[in-house]
Amino acid sequence: MHKEFQDEVRENIAGLGADKNFQQQSLEWNLASAKHRYTYNFRALGRPIIQFPQDILAFQEIIWDVRPDLIIETGIAHGGSLISNASMLALLDYCDAFENGERLDPRVPKRKVLAVDIEIRPHNRSAIEAHAMSPRIHMLEGSSIDTSIVDQVRAFAADYNSIMVCLDSNHTHDHVLRELEAYAPLVTVGNYCIVSDTIVEDAPEHLSADRPWGKGNNPKTAVHAYLAQNGDFEIDKSIENKLQITVSPDGFLRRIK
Repeated sequence: MHKEFQDEVRENIAGLGADKNFQQQSLEWNLASAKHRYTYNFRALGRPIIQFPQDILAFQEIIWDVRPDLIIETGIAHGGSLISNASMLALLDYCDAFENGERLDPRVPKRKVLAVDIEIRPHNRSAIEAHAMSPRIHMLEGSSIDTSIVDQVRAFAADYNSIMVCLDSNHTHDHVLRELEAYAPLVTVGNYCIVSDTIVEDAPEHLSADRPWGKGNNPKTAVHAYLAQNGDFEIDKSIENKLQITVSPDGFLRRIK
C-alpha cells in the first residue's frame, strides 16, 4: 500500500507539471500576494521567515531526504530560515542518536547552519544568538562573494561530508552567478543548491522597479547561465511542480555528479 501511495503521489505531481493552465493560475496568485506582503506573515520557531509556507515545507522535505550535516545560507534577514533549517538538523541528530542508542548533547551539535549576510543587524543577531537553535548556527558578516568570506566558508565546510546550499541574498544576475560559482561546488552529490527568487524573471517589471534586479537580470538568468557551463547539476522540476506556489521556479538544483 505504501508503494501504491507513492506511485499515486508521483502521478499527481506529474499531472501538476503538465497542467499549464493551473501553473498560470498559481503564478498569478503568487504574484498577486506580493501587494499584501503575504510572505512576511509567517514565523519559524518565533523568528520571521519571509517565505511561502510551501517553500518552508519543501526545505523540510529536502533536508529530511538528503540529510545534510551542513547547510550554507547566504542572506540572514531576521533569521527565520536559519532557525527553521537548524531545527531540522537538530531533528536529524536526534533521530541518529535514537537509532544508534546514543546520548545526545544539544550543546554539542553535529550538524550546523553556516550563514552569511553583508549586514547582520544587531537586533537580529541578538535574537538569533538568544534562540535555542543558536549552538547550531555560525554567522559571518560580509559580502557572500567577497574572497575572504568565500575562503572562510570553504574552510568551515571542509569538516563536513554532506552539504546543502541556499542562496538568498543580492538577487542580481552577476551576484548570484558568482555565488553559484563559489558555493555550488561545495554541494555534495545528491544534495541541493536552492536558489531563491528566481520568480523575478516571471514577474511584471513594476514589482522590481525599485530594485537593482529585474527581468533579464535575476537569479533565474544566473541559474541558466551557470547550468550552461556546468553539467554537475540539474533542475529538479518535480519540486516546483508539487509546490506550484514557490519563489524558486528552476531554482531547485540537484547535484548529479
